[in-house]
Amino acid sequence: MPRLFTALEISRDAALSLSLLRGGLIGPKGSVRWIDSENYHITLRFIGDVEGHVADEIVHALDRIDRPGFTLQLTGVDVFGTKKPHSIYAGVAPSPELLALQAEMERICQRLRLPPDPRKFTPHVTLARLKGLPDMQIARYLSERGNFTTLPFNVTRFVLMSSKESTGGGPYVTEEVWPLRKPSFNAGFEDGASPLHYQFRAGAAE
Repeated sequence: MPRLFTALEISRDAALSLSLLRGGLIGPKGSVRWIDSENYHITLRFIGDVEGHVADEIVHALDRIDRPGFTLQLTGVDVFGTKKPHSIYAGVAPSPELLALQAEMERICQRLRLPPDPRKFTPHVTLARLKGLPDMQIARYLSERGNFTTLPFNVTRFVLMSSKESTGGGPYVTEEVWPLRKPSFNAGFEDGASPLHYQFRAGAAE
């Protein structure tokens, strides 16, 4: 069974900005694995391996989500794994709309008796997987990119994605798509403008 998770896609302009953060880390082969830009996303709720009938129940439950679209901005670069860094990520500026959407998904998963995600929800975009890099090198990388930020971009839908391996980094498959209601976006966005979304290649692994 593929591993399932809900997610938000990243606009093309934001993905381009993220891709410029690649590089600047050097280590033995396999110590740094950069995520391809077409696989950038913000995970909302990791679901995991489920049987087909459970996946159908999840899809039907997510069908009932009725929320407006909103804007997001990516800001800052940090690392997961304080004692043993294992991934570098770009953060997400505080967004009540994002937290409300994720909380509704969490309630849906609880009603369906899915195993809880033990990790606290920290919205982010994973940039690279790390293995055995010197702490000083990672610290230098972060300090040089601490002021990273993107322009705000519109979020008009959320998706259900799948991966087939456990190594992480994609590629991913978009299984289902749910549009969000069209809101009155903040000034600065052209009326009726919609973000460009990536097509996700068939394949594996979050």
